[in-house]
Amino acid sequence: MSVENETADADLPVTPLAHFGREVRLERERLRLSREELGKKAHCGYSLVAKVEGGERVPRLEFAEACDQVFPHANGRFVRLWQLVLRSAFPPWFRKYVELEGVATHIRMFQCQLVPGLVQTEEYARAIMETGRLPNLDDLVTARMERQRILAREEPPKLWVILDEGVLRRTVGGVGVMKGQLERLRDLADTAPHVVQIIPENGKPYHGWSGSFALLSFNEGADVVHVDGFPRGYFLAEQDDVASATRAYDLLIATALPPNDSAPLINSILKESYS
Repeated sequence: MSVENETADADLPVTPLAHFGREVRLERERLRLSREELGKKAHCGYSLVAKVEGGERVPRLEFAEACDQVFPHANGRFVRLWQLVLRSAFPPWFRKYVELEGVATHIRMFQCQLVPGLVQTEEYARAIMETGRLPNLDDLVTARMERQRILAREEPPKLWVILDEGVLRRTVGGVGVMKGQLERLRDLADTAPHVVQIIPENGKPYHGWSGSFALLSFNEGADVVHVDGFPRGYFLAEQDDVASATRAYDLLIATALPPNDSAPLINSILKESYS
């Protein structure tokens, strides 16, 4: 290989985000738009445009959609590229879970420590992730919020969330953050076809209390289980493991308060601790 080719290859983007940013910059410069002008069309500021073009920030879907509208003959290219960018924003071990979550018809979650990422507010998610002192915090928060789009689909997956009451009382990010998060959970509890159940704090142990997990079901194919863990979660797909997780979830349902009692309890904790 010649020196010239080596230099040219070195200038090529090496990540989906860098490629996306380079394409945005090339199209913007071709139209002789300033970053401020593109920012106005994409409802963001100069700084975000600069960071996206520099491969430093994962944009929201709306940014990619604006690019497809602004740049002639884009034909949806930026939204397609954005999908690759978003996938790469998740840790490699978590990407398969996000893929399966996106096609699941039923999602059953149990959490004994924190509100699940799929229903976190942006402020709550940021407060949780800040504790890890991560250099790509903004990208991880964006990726987590984008996951939640599946709940806004015309036919969303049926979501069933069981939480230990301690999750609602454990202050994350301050009173204001918790107020917004509990309001989000209360609204979810009142929104069909979703279900929220709370296991009350009564000092009694219950089956599964020591570990959080999710069960995913699909139109086609067997259920799978995702178990939270450190430093990474893992999947269980063996029939016996899935059967054990299903039985554990059934026991959690029986232990928790009835679904119709969830919203009143959340409201009570809101008034008691976060008003």
